[in-house]
Amino acid sequence: MAVRHYTLDFSLSAPADCSTTVRGLQSIFQEQEMTEAIHNTEGHGYLATFIGKNGRFVVLRIHKHGLVTLDLQCYEADNLMQVDHLMNALEKKLKTLLHRNIRKIKRLPALQRGAKVDRYWPTADGRLVEYDIDEVVYEEDSVYQNIKILHSAQFGNILILNGDVNLAESDLAYTQAIMGGGKEQYAGKEVLILGGGDGGILCEAVKFKPKMITMLVIDGCRKHMRKTCGNVLDNLKGDCYEVLVEDCVPVLKKFAEEGKTFDYVINDLTAVPISTAPEEDSTWEFLRLILDLSIKVLRPSGKYFTQGNCANLTEALSQYEDLLEKLSSPVDFSKEVVCVPSYLELWVFYTIWKK
Repeated sequence: MAVRHYTLDFSLSAPADCSTTVRGLQSIFQEQEMTEAIHNTEGHGYLATFIGKNGRFVVLRIHKHGLVTLDLQCYEADNLMQVDHLMNALEKKLKTLLHRNIRKIKRLPALQRGAKVDRYWPTADGRLVEYDIDEVVYEEDSVYQNIKILHSAQFGNILILNGDVNLAESDLAYTQAIMGGGKEQYAGKEVLILGGGDGGILCEAVKFKPKMITMLVIDGCRKHMRKTCGNVLDNLKGDCYEVLVEDCVPVLKKFAEEGKTFDYVINDLTAVPISTAPEEDSTWEFLRLILDLSIKVLRPSGKYFTQGNCANLTEALSQYEDLLEKLSSPVDFSKEVVCVPSYLELWVFYTIWKK
């Protein structure tokens, strides 16, 4: 059974009078038949917990530096109208007790902890986002990663890989950006897609009637991400494309040895690592390997497209741009910042070409 966690904060101009504040709240807790336990804070303000017969649990903390925090936990099956009434009563009473001293009041929507459907996913730069997720559509552990597809009323089905929001059915902006932002002519060209298992890039690319698309790696999205992939994943081979369910590194090496080249290489395997210590992160080594191999199979006039990461991760993005200067073949690059709907953050995309 899930737990709902309510929070209420009062930021004060000066430290609160603990005895007056606590005494003023006691009648509310008594009405709720909640048992009080006072804890020793060793001189760091006041701390008490209140436990009710229905499993409600309140933590009241009066901090020495002028902050009053109140946390209430209850079971999801509790009478939420009664819980809301209790929070309103506590907030109203604290406003009366502290009114001459209040700088700011903050009450957050309840967090749901331990729910069957997880609604909380972090952004790339570590901020917590609550999505309107109401259903687990698909979940599987592959050899390489955990794959989830969750349904959002706002964004449609969302693909989540190893805990990272990957792509939603609303995210055509991502697909367009990683294909060059609508500036490229794919007609009659040869295209190599690395990753892209959601099928979004392939679905868009075939619309431009390229000569041939080769796509490496595929996830279980053909059934639950139809708005993104259309029907291109129903068959691994079409009139102008072929999907290879293989590790991309050996195939890239084979292409390089055979002298096979492409007009466009689109890397949708992984974002730029957040870690800025490449020697400690094997993902950086993988990124460097893929970059070098991809540039080798890129025609002199060709272009390499890839995602970067969140625009706020400037240090990691700078590390990636430094890496571009150390490849076996000299390259130049440009970048574009795009708002991807389900990411709820700005995302950086790179275009790279041989000098």
